[in-house]
Amino acid sequence: MSKRDKKSISVVIVDDHEVVREGLRAMLSRHNDIAVVGEAGTMKGAVVESCRLKPDVVLMDVRLSDGSGVDACRVIRDSCPATRVLFLSSYEDDEAVLAAVFGGASGYLLKQITAEGLMLAIRAVAQGQSILDPAITQPVLTRMRLQNEQALEPQRTTLSVQQQRVLALIAEGKTNKEIGSSLELSDKTVKNYVRFIFQKMKVTRRGQAAAMFIRDSVSVKRSVDYRKDQ
Repeated sequence: MSKRDKKSISVVIVDDHEVVREGLRAMLSRHNDIAVVGEAGTMKGAVVESCRLKPDVVLMDVRLSDGSGVDACRVIRDSCPATRVLFLSSYEDDEAVLAAVFGGASGYLLKQITAEGLMLAIRAVAQGQSILDPAITQPVLTRMRLQNEQALEPQRTTLSVQQQRVLALIAEGKTNKEIGSSLELSDKTVKNYVRFIFQKMKVTRRGQAAAMFIRDSVSVKRSVDYRKDQ
């Protein structure tokens, strides 16, 4: 019986460096629950192969030889809604993360991630979860905690202080259970907070909420820095 017969997670690898694709293929192939079904080195190839194979997950680089992985992600998500896109990149700037998430990606990881971490992320994304590398979100969250909470109030006026705490933990990648433990809330209460936050922010996924949190934090940081310079 083949891997596909066992309902393993099908993956298409997209990177413009052949050696990276080969390395990822070799690593992923060691796991029985993951099947690499295709690969591509260009934006056009990513779209063609993803739409042809309809994998569970596309492991995508941000910068490709003929364009942007984010643009490819948008096309793939529009054409194959069931396919999840997980970015694996060397670039950790906020704009790249935001563009990827708002382009429909389910996650954004840095290539410094461990093999085990990558496996866990692929499995999580295949199950519908959203993943953002803590190495990307943590610096922004740290800056956020050092600033006056009132400076952020205009950004999210409809969220209470407690709801903003929940949102910050969502951005850190915490599960509902971990959020409940940290804030001493029941699972049901956390779920209600999350549902309310999603409704107010007009998002449907944790990754989108986290990206908006980062965007607002960066915006406030720049505003505060600007006022200090005046």
